[in-house]
Amino acid sequence: MKIAVLGTGFAGRTLADGLAGLGHEVAIGTRDVAATLKRTEPDRMGNAGYGVWAEGHPHIQLARFADAAAGADLLVNATSGAGSISALTDAGAANLAGRVLLDVANPLDFSQGFPPNLFVKDSDSLAEQIQRAFPDARVVKALNTMVGDVMTVPKSVSDGDHTVFVSGDDAEAKHVVTDLLSSFGWTDIIDLGGIGTARATEMMVKIRLLVMTSLGTPISNFKIAR
Repeated sequence: MKIAVLGTGFAGRTLADGLAGLGHEVAIGTRDVAATLKRTEPDRMGNAGYGVWAEGHPHIQLARFADAAAGADLLVNATSGAGSISALTDAGAANLAGRVLLDVANPLDFSQGFPPNLFVKDSDSLAEQIQRAFPDARVVKALNTMVGDVMTVPKSVSDGDHTVFVSGDDAEAKHVVTDLLSSFGWTDIIDLGGIGTARATEMMVKIRLLVMTSLGTPISNFKIAR
């Protein structure tokens, strides 16, 4: 597939690299290509600046949001939650129409520092806001309950014996996403139902960040035991 990953942060890069490793044609979308490539300093989490990372990944194209999205079979929203609607608007509603849009972002509000709060919860979700803003897109929420490393290499935790959740209103779109998850090695995939169920998985980020702090590592995930 031709896949556009919107977002140049750690999650976006990790997903782009993982998808390219599966043989997909991948482009990463950004607002300003030149400015993004100039980033060489590590981010607040210690990850290399995009310009440094890009030197080691010449097979992954960097393009403006709209250029990356044009003609893509599938799009991935890996932007910061606060910037998701803006980035998707820049990508272009016409480029989203009819496309599966895998949303991995969380509605994090860092205005009060760390750990962040959520700028939407309980009665709404970021995924639902995206679906309302782009009604012709086929939004599927998944992979937002873990960090980037675990998204593409589930075996990095407990040999892959843990859970990924899927939410969305379009059954065929969810099938496309679950096939993609399976190709990464996910075996415990739980379909929670419609896009409204993303409210629950987005709120799981609060406990995930507490667990990360307590364990001293982000490499962990939830497991639903039967």
